[in-house]
Amino acid sequence: MGYAEVCVNAPTAQLRTFSYAIPSNLGVQSGQAVWVPFGQRLLQGIVIEITDIPAVENTKDIAGVIDQQALLSPEQITLARWISDYYLSSLWNALALTMPPGFERRVLTYLYPVKRAYDESALNETQFRILTRAQDDGRVSLKELEKSLGKKKAQANTLQLVKLGVLKRQYEIERARVKVKETPYVRLLATPVRVMEVLKEMTGGRAKRQVILLKYLAEQSAPIELTEIKKKTDCDRLTINALVKKGLAVIENVTVRREPLELQRVQLSQPLPLTAAQDTVFRPIRASLLQSEKSEPKIFLLHGVTGSGKTEIYLQALAETIKLGKRGIVLVPEIALTPQTIERFAARFPGRVAILHSHLSLGEQFDEWWRIKNGEVDVVIGPRSALFAPQPDLGIIIIDEEHEWTYKQHEQSPRYHTRHVALKMSKQIGCTVVMGSATPDIETYYHAVKGDFHLLRLLERVTPVENAPLPGVTIIDMRSELKDGNRSIFSRALTAAIDRVVENHEQAILFLNRRGMSTYIQCRNCGYVLKCRRCEVPLTYHLDTEALLCHQCNYHTNVPQVCPKCSSRRIRFLGIGTEKLEQEVKLAFPMARLLRWDRDVTRGRYSHQRILNKFRSHEADILVGTQMVAKGLDLPLVTLVGVINADLSLSLPDFRASERTFQLLSQVAGRAGRGPVEGHVIIQTYNPEHYAIQAAAEHNYALFYEQEINYRRQFHEPPFVQLANLTYTNTNDNRCMEESSKMVIRIKEERDRLGLAGIELIGPAPAYIHRLRGRYRWKLIIRGMELSPFLSRIPLPSGWTVDIDPIGL
Repeated sequence: MGYAEVCVNAPTAQLRTFSYAIPSNLGVQSGQAVWVPFGQRLLQGIVIEITDIPAVENTKDIAGVIDQQALLSPEQITLARWISDYYLSSLWNALALTMPPGFERRVLTYLYPVKRAYDESALNETQFRILTRAQDDGRVSLKELEKSLGKKKAQANTLQLVKLGVLKRQYEIERARVKVKETPYVRLLATPVRVMEVLKEMTGGRAKRQVILLKYLAEQSAPIELTEIKKKTDCDRLTINALVKKGLAVIENVTVRREPLELQRVQLSQPLPLTAAQDTVFRPIRASLLQSEKSEPKIFLLHGVTGSGKTEIYLQALAETIKLGKRGIVLVPEIALTPQTIERFAARFPGRVAILHSHLSLGEQFDEWWRIKNGEVDVVIGPRSALFAPQPDLGIIIIDEEHEWTYKQHEQSPRYHTRHVALKMSKQIGCTVVMGSATPDIETYYHAVKGDFHLLRLLERVTPVENAPLPGVTIIDMRSELKDGNRSIFSRALTAAIDRVVENHEQAILFLNRRGMSTYIQCRNCGYVLKCRRCEVPLTYHLDTEALLCHQCNYHTNVPQVCPKCSSRRIRFLGIGTEKLEQEVKLAFPMARLLRWDRDVTRGRYSHQRILNKFRSHEADILVGTQMVAKGLDLPLVTLVGVINADLSLSLPDFRASERTFQLLSQVAGRAGRGPVEGHVIIQTYNPEHYAIQAAAEHNYALFYEQEINYRRQFHEPPFVQLANLTYTNTNDNRCMEESSKMVIRIKEERDRLGLAGIELIGPAPAYIHRLRGRYRWKLIIRGMELSPFLSRIPLPSGWTVDIDPIGL
């Protein structure tokens, strides 16, 4: 008998696997999904490896297989184990990254009545209602009870009923959330001769409908979808069934692929001739694709200014990969960038591109995943989750805008960084990795300068005008504007520049990285600021909904007429977001056509695409937006970019604040001047002397890098050390403080026991947002090297989360 080490989908499983015996009637292989008994329940599991000897003496049998073929390859299992070890997540959560969409199925608890005598007086009112409901319906779902009674109340009362023996628990697996889509088609069976004979025989009544249907089917060269027949012939199902009964036609279920709209109606494009600079960059990438040895580093950092033609390098690198019989993955930082990226890549590789992102329906994600798994596509495009697509024969991974912090998953475990995982995949399977950016991440650039990666540079733009310069940048000191009596959010220079753009029928982008109408409302009598009742953040006023909204937990409430604290009516709306900016633009430039692009107007499925299409077709003169407008968009008619407030990200208590400011300013400035007309950028700030703003204005990454890396070295920050962020959450603030203090003691004891003098602790202290979604948060920062092996030795009780290499503090 063989044995399998299985990773089980259970919270209690954590980092370990469990040994199960393989029944003789089951063929089980590594990477296969199986059903396994776990306690009283039947749970999903993934076979990690097959062994001759189990890890424990007593084992249970695998109950059955979920799918006959292996879901995961050995390389995917190895990668998931590394993610689990490095990011200190459960093995199942790491494996889940690579699983098909909709694969995970929960275990549902049902309560059945037991026929036996019981003392009704021993039951409280809630217990009596639960028991009566179970008796009337035959069974009751614990989930339904939790919805109606509340989780704690439902669990406590059902547990008591089970102990009394009047209810018994049974577990069932929920139905699959998604499966292959099948659509009924009608296929004609009769030969042309037989059709003619039948038509002569059919006369009057319902036969008239059958004649119409039979003639229609005879005219078709392929089976026709059932719903299409009803539309075209007005024949109902009874008529269709009549032909089937006579043996003239048959109804067949045909598997239909749910194709994302983004891949339709794409015009084909041809490779563009590379400039001398592009060719110099492309040659070493092409050479790496031809290398078969895994020992050689095949990692490239492509540092190219905005508009330098990095995308054409990506396209031609993919074409070379495909020529060699291999495939590629292209990663973009935002779903907002996906439509434009898809257009370019689908035009170059028609019918061979798949997309994966969360805005697709679950069915579309499912079909695309299996299409990739079956080797039907050459290129996969999507945000960070697309890295785990089951792309066979992977030859290249392209990470566009590699500096973006959206490549870090920080809200749920595993808290991985896409770039780090991609580099691990390169070492594991020997694929080439190309990371592109106009403003590379400081740590990435540091490693490239050290020689860990190949550094490639594109320092000139590729535009319709030969040798066109980067857009000129003007820094406006808003303190001077105030001194001169200008209290508008637009400096005089920006106002004049917008007037020129509208007059010349060009386009402008106005950037403000803050949503809403007013960022907070305050009582002018007592100073009270309205905050979220669940989070310690001010509520933002949104004009679209005429409500106050928390941007952390989505709590919303109406605007009060009087101050909740002192009952004063002197309530003022303060601060500015994109809604307010949109309103001010309408007032200041009434002749301009306007669009807004932020999260509040892009909740619909294809909203990003619609806004982009409208602006590209010049249905608007001015685009107002948040960071969505700063990343990777190629808009040739944009000649002006205005940054309304460059200081927002500078004020964050984070050692990366300057880097983020520089990157945002440089990226949004890069949207101007990509067409035949020279571009211009106006940056409004109250800190014009700041080195990040000065370097962005000069388009000088080297200047910024030198100053920033010196600060990082001086203050002992990454890339010179590694960081880990430990967070404890609880509804009780004092409990948070106590648990955090205990954890400090545990970590120090383990550090001293191992003699690791290089590990430092900062904190514990309340988090920047102290209370979030009703739970208080205390943080502990650990600084040192090789923190994952060290922290894996320290048990983390419930309530703790750990973030290795946090993107922000």
